[in-house]
Amino acid sequence: MRQDDRVTDRDCAVSALDGVPDPAAMREQYRADGLDETELAARPMEQFAAWFREAARAAERGAFHEPNAMVVATADAAGRPSSRTVLLKHFDERGFVFFTNYESRKAADLAVNHHVSLLFPWHPLARQVIVTGTARRTGRDETAAYFRTRPHGSQIGAWASAQSSVIASRAELDAAYADLADRHPEGTPVPVPPNWGGFRVTPETVEFWQGRVNRLHDRLRYVALPDGGWRVERLSP
Repeated sequence: MRQDDRVTDRDCAVSALDGVPDPAAMREQYRADGLDETELAARPMEQFAAWFREAARAAERGAFHEPNAMVVATADAAGRPSSRTVLLKHFDERGFVFFTNYESRKAADLAVNHHVSLLFPWHPLARQVIVTGTARRTGRDETAAYFRTRPHGSQIGAWASAQSSVIASRAELDAAYADLADRHPEGTPVPVPPNWGGFRVTPETVEFWQGRVNRLHDRLRYVALPDGGWRVERLSP
């Protein structure tokens, strides 16, 4: 084969992407109002509550979907990271709470490495909230109280799914669900699975990111202090 006839890896990549929009050409100019230190609440959870209210109102208007969706990033004992989107189910001054199977990959990571990061990607508002902290299991009473608020089908699903494990087929999962639904019909109580529950993320830093023009975004980060207070610092975009 002549040099000119050789097909390079780059040629293959380009041909495989024919007709696909070029991500490097995708640009949006953020024109939102800025975020100033004088506008921040005294504590990060108060500031988060204010932004979450605005995100929830925007979602009610159809601007975007599930403002309580957040990306949870964990790492295993060897430092290998993984991330996934879960739903925030509660927050207060103690932190952010989500629920999962305690035998899932994220729970296995958190069992050996309590450090975690949360990301709320509120793109329609040109905002992000980035949290770093540590995650610990919630108490069983708190888990049971939340479990009882879940739709009946979701309660059954928590039993049917051995989250993160390899299964043979979708049919296997559907059969497990159907069997459990027969044993616990609509209107009957479903016990809380013993391997299912909550994690509370106690924040150590909480960053509020506001998109601005020319990529000169505002980034204000709360940092926890030993005395229980918070320091606010501005990060370069």
